[in-house]
Order: sequence, then C-alpha cells, then structure tokens
Amino acid sequence: MTQHTTDDDEEPTTDEPTAPGDAKAVPDTEPIEPAAPESFGLVQAWWGDGKGKTTAALGMGLRAAGHGYRVHVLQFMKGGTPSVEGVRGEFNAIAQVPGYTIENTGHVGWHGFMDGSDDDEHAARARAALARAREIVEATAEGDPRTPFALDGDPTAGVHMLILDEVIYAANRGLIDTDDVLALIDDKPDGLELVLTGGHEYPTYLEGEADLLSHIEKQVHPLEAGQPARKGTEY
Repeated sequence: MTQHTTDDDEEPTTDEPTAPGDAKAVPDTEPIEPAAPESFGLVQAWWGDGKGKTTAALGMGLRAAGHGYRVHVLQFMKGGTPSVEGVRGEFNAIAQVPGYTIENTGHVGWHGFMDGSDDDEHAARARAALARAREIVEATAEGDPRTPFALDGDPTAGVHMLILDEVIYAANRGLIDTDDVLALIDDKPDGLELVLTGGHEYPTYLEGEADLLSHIEKQVHPLEAGQPARKGTEY
C-alpha cells in the first residue's frame, strides 16, 4: 500500500514505481530473476596505472547481475599473496549475488613484483585462463546470450557478461599473445558483453576493437606513501 507524505521536503515512502523524471523518485528493488539484456554485445576495456580498473568492472557486473543477467569474472592475475588473508571481499560478496560468479587462475604473487615466481608459471596460468575464456565464449555462442540463462548455472552454460580481469596486463607482458585476445573478441557472439581490464601500457592492439576504451590515470597512490593493501579496499 502506498504511504503518502505531507511535507514536500520529505522523501517519499512508497514501494510503488514513481513516474519517470520525478525529482523524488526512489529506486525500486525486486527479486532477481533470470532475464536477458536487450542491447548487450559491446567490448569494453579499462587500462592505466591508476587504481580502479577491476573495481569499475566488478561494479558494472553487479549492476548487470541485479537485472537478472548472468555475469562471470575470470581473473588472469591477482593470485593473492601470503601477506593478505585468504578471504577476499569481492569473492565473498559475489558469492551472495544470484547469477554473479568469479574464478581465479592467477599464480600466487604478482608477475614481476618481487614475488619470487617464475615467468613460465605465470604464463602457464594466463594461458589456462585464456583457454577457459574461450570455452565460456564458445558455450555462450551455442546457448544464445539473447535469452535468459539459469542464475545458478555453470559459466559454460552461457553468460551475458564476461569480465576478463587483468587480461590486458597479461597480454602486455607477453604472458599470452595479443593475437589470441583479438581472436577471442572476433569469435565473441552477438549479445555477449566482453569486458577487459588491466595493464599500465596503452593496448594499441585494441584500437578499433573496443567500443569503450577507458584510461585510468594515477595522480596519487597510497602505496607510494608506504600504505600497504587494506582489507576492504584492496582485498
């Protein structure tokens, strides 16, 4: 039942939809049910030396999942480090959202960041992630991303949005071939939104391929002042 207010300065307290353009409109919520997007199918890429590339992609994934679209995140790097806890906030939160899943194939540590790991190990993990991405893309093409997918289904049953986190970083560092990334884009079915993140160097190979190419530039970073990764912001 609608509850009305008597003071124009008060926020409306209604659970019924408000008219478009209403300055006091309150976003509605509803149970998440399987649905299919009407206009997915673009390629988005986020790169740069600033913090926030993965954060932006995960936030967009949350928005899509909220509409009942099937979203999967595949992390090419970010294997974690012994200096942080095993539980990471994004994994914990995503596990609670219907239709939103995440997996990681990255090597423990960070490539080229004094982690003591071998380049071949990082490359093997990155290639495995690329193979997994191709598996999901091919399965999605068979399932048709213009239709709803089961929210509790495996990603190989089809997804509407596939986020390849740090794939640009892996390609820029030669852990995977840029031609393989371009082939994945070319083979992407219509209706699948593909999101790529990572890398400090400009990904020239994405020119003409990405519908959205965003540069996240660092101005100031707390790591430069000796601030270590913090629970709740970095993991």
